[in-house]
Amino acid sequence: MANFSLKLNWSQTLNAMRHRNFRLFFWGQLISVIGLWMQSTALQWLVYSLTGSQASLGLVTFINFLPVLLFSLFMGVITDQFSRRKLLVFTQSWFMLLAAVLALLTWLEIVQYWQILLLSFLIGMGIALDMPARQAIVVELVDDDKRDVMNAISINSALFNIARIVGPAIAGAVVAAFGEALAFALNALSYLALIFSLLLMKISPHPRPVSRANPLVKMQAGFRYIFGERAILGLVIMVAAFSMVGFGALTLIPVFAKDILQIGVDGFGHLLSWQGVGALIGALLLVFFGDHIHKGKLLLVSRILFGPAIIGMAFSRTPWLSMAIMALLGFSLITQLVLTNTLIQTLVPDELRGRVLSAFTWALGGFYPLGSLGMGFLGDQIGAPAAAALSGIGCLLLVLVNIAAFPSMQKLR
Repeated sequence: MANFSLKLNWSQTLNAMRHRNFRLFFWGQLISVIGLWMQSTALQWLVYSLTGSQASLGLVTFINFLPVLLFSLFMGVITDQFSRRKLLVFTQSWFMLLAAVLALLTWLEIVQYWQILLLSFLIGMGIALDMPARQAIVVELVDDDKRDVMNAISINSALFNIARIVGPAIAGAVVAAFGEALAFALNALSYLALIFSLLLMKISPHPRPVSRANPLVKMQAGFRYIFGERAILGLVIMVAAFSMVGFGALTLIPVFAKDILQIGVDGFGHLLSWQGVGALIGALLLVFFGDHIHKGKLLLVSRILFGPAIIGMAFSRTPWLSMAIMALLGFSLITQLVLTNTLIQTLVPDELRGRVLSAFTWALGGFYPLGSLGMGFLGDQIGAPAAAALSGIGCLLLVLVNIAAFPSMQKLR
């Protein structure tokens, strides 16, 4: 009887996997996101090797996410109007094409920094549409069963962070042995897995509201909802603040790996992998116990952890300690994002979900590059450790703002 109970609880833990469409999405994404992390790791190393500038790292991140800052709010209107599956097929095909171009330029040894900036901007155009569409489709993949939404988001985050562990480690080895071009080419091929998974899905038609209203009017409706719900407003504002002040410091990790810890590209891959380990632990915690956790309180705790972890990274000169700190950063980061995403998904009505999620995307993807750009330039002026320490102090101050300005967030369950 005890064994039966254990199996039953285990099956309930993976409720979202009961849905065929979600299973297809899971396996397609697993392959695709491993490729994505390979490209991200190789690209950061390539940029720092080409330029030797911390500001150049921040500028690439800024250019990559600039379209998110400019267009993601409007993309929410598109996400609410059109098939989210078709939108994702389009974005994955776009990413695959750009990864292939980057691989070719690098293989021919003609890649230049300005080309990387251009390709980063074009990738960012796809991200601005992909992020709200990918988040909004989750409810459809679990057949509109809101009981499985957090489970689906948590499993999805666990998948993302398994890829975060595997992808950078593979990229470090591939770049060290064969160069960056192969990592970019493998990423281009990996998008085929998610494209095929999306095409194999059988999603029930979700009639989109037919409206002749001006898109700006539709955006205003989304804003009115956000500003009318204090807790939702707090979720969006705090993601924007932490993205700019705290998350941007992660742009400096290649500098710590190469110049401060002196552990090379393999060590850089390991730092990112350990960040993935911490994030995976956080995601699995939410997979197993998400229905029993007080979401508002855990969200606050995860934010409290981020600042001290960044400060610890700034002062560490020992590789194993830095890797442990990266795991703590990963745990804090993913629990913040999963809990925020889950609360928005479950609290916001379906007809507004795409627009509110696009605001979340704008807050995360739009302000993160501003922080990355600032951290890069600050790092060139005062050094990466000092810049990271200031970022950590800023995160501690944001926790006080969180508690004082948005007490209703701590009450969300």
